[in-house]
Amino acid sequence: MARKEKVTKVFDGDTFLTTVRKKPVRLNDVNTPEKREQGYQDAKKALEKLIGNKEVTIDTITRDKWGRPIANVKRGNQSVNRATKKYQKK
Repeated sequence: MARKEKVTKVFDGDTFLTTVRKKPVRLNDVNTPEKREQGYQDAKKALEKLIGNKEVTIDTITRDKWGRPIANVKRGNQSVNRATKKYQKK
């Protein structure tokens, strides 16, 4: 079931935290560069601009081995997952 939540922190180009979650949310089927990898800053800035301090709809698909939700995320009618795909690792 999809839930609306407000984003409080963006960690990188595919992971963020909301007001109601203790564990960060990862975008489903998106893998952007990690810290110190080329493209990290661009990916993080793009995600911050798109969802930082905004309300998003989170549809959790599964959880990773650390228990973080892996989700399809929308801001309004826009797919956040699709919008961030262009920042994926090469």
